[in-house]
Amino acid sequence: MNVIFLSRREGKARQLNLGRPLTLSLIAGLTLVVLGAAFALGLQWGRGAPARAALGEATRFGSLLADQKVQIAELKQQLQLRVDAMAMRLGEVNAHVIRLDALGKRLTEMADINSREFNFDRDPPSGGPEADGEGVSAQIPDLTLMLRQLEQRVDLRESQLSALENIILARDLKQQIHPEGRPVASGFISSYFGERSDPFDGREAFHKGVDFAGAAGSRIVAVAAGVVTWAGERSGFGKLIEINHGDGYVTRYAHNEKTLVSVGETVKRGDPVALMGSTGRSTGPHVHFEVLHNGRQVDPLSYIGR
Repeated sequence: MNVIFLSRREGKARQLNLGRPLTLSLIAGLTLVVLGAAFALGLQWGRGAPARAALGEATRFGSLLADQKVQIAELKQQLQLRVDAMAMRLGEVNAHVIRLDALGKRLTEMADINSREFNFDRDPPSGGPEADGEGVSAQIPDLTLMLRQLEQRVDLRESQLSALENIILARDLKQQIHPEGRPVASGFISSYFGERSDPFDGREAFHKGVDFAGAAGSRIVAVAAGVVTWAGERSGFGKLIEINHGDGYVTRYAHNEKTLVSVGETVKRGDPVALMGSTGRSTGPHVHFEVLHNGRQVDPLSYIGR
């Protein structure tokens, strides 16, 4: 087999006989050289693939780190906003506690209560045995701990104010239920508490109340707050009003012309309870006024003033 080559430079044609051994050897050598070069290039390309893959992973990791930095910055900003809000709330609550302390001090002074019992200037005393071991060093307080301590302080002040309120209410209630004043707006004392001559038979007798004489139909008022326990006829007393004031006190208003309240009704000091009359064992319009303490009659003058 012959291969003809044309030369542009010389303009001649040359033949190559492929059937010769020398020619075949040259072709085989060239083929091997080309294949070796291709194989070497393939090896070099294969060795560069891991490097390119590592470079791609590094690029993706860097992008991920950048995204995480942005997220961390946003979280820091949100956290700072929450811290600022908590700090503002802490200031508001602390101002509220200061107002509560001022109110507690003022109420203590108004109620004339020992300030050592309700001291709003300092926390209550506390203590306990020393703990075993070296203990833990104090740390810088965070907002959560400060809020918790402030909440405990508010709870303490609330308890103190509640106890102070109960004392003031109890004192006010005790004052309201304590008999005080006259059962009539006008009139005069016609008979005192103690030994006297009976107006009907002249015999010596013990008068257990004070009689106030006045005009028939005059209003009779309660001398303290309480609950009506009797409103009607009773032997010797005529039409009687009896009021239980608590704390062992009971008052009676007898010889009435008309009762204005009923059993179970609550009355206050100064409320009308009856109209003056002369019912029962009576010689004329008046009210027989009694004060009982722990079941025994006592001198009403001690409560109405002389």
